[in-house]
Amino acid sequence: MSLLESVSYSDFLRGMPDDLVVRLGRIAHARAYAIGEVLFSEGTEHPEFHVVVDGHVRLDMFVPRRGRVPILTAGPGDVLAWSALIGNSTMTSTAVALEPVRTVAFPSEQLQRLCETEHEIGYHVMRRLASALSRRLLATRLQLLDLFGEHVPVLDRDNMATQPQPLHGGG
Repeated sequence: MSLLESVSYSDFLRGMPDDLVVRLGRIAHARAYAIGEVLFSEGTEHPEFHVVVDGHVRLDMFVPRRGRVPILTAGPGDVLAWSALIGNSTMTSTAVALEPVRTVAFPSEQLQRLCETEHEIGYHVMRRLASALSRRLLATRLQLLDLFGEHVPVLDRDNMATQPQPLHGGG
């Protein structure tokens, strides 16, 4: 599958007009990560916005007296490093590949500029980002309800609910 096909078939961009996907594809590039590889680390700057194409990524946060705590598992169609898209490239979590992961990455400065200068692209990207963040917020709320449990929520685009997923690996 070509990079452009990966972009257009991702849940994040599915249904976006083809001409807009082509313009987004011009700034996109493929990224691949091996099992256990860190995509980005909490507290560091990361200059890209990612859409997961294949694989699963565990997001961890540092909690005093507890160390790194898994907070979410992201999979195909989910977004990563979204704060880089809205102007803050300092990451609020650490992302670790749980299996081989492929993403479509967009340089955040170029994507921001494209959204600001081409309002139709900006509308579609920000609308999809809002939907993705809504799912992430729901997953976070459910995680808080089960704060001391043994499960990490997995985003479920079909009904915006989460299903328990066993914790993966140490970390």
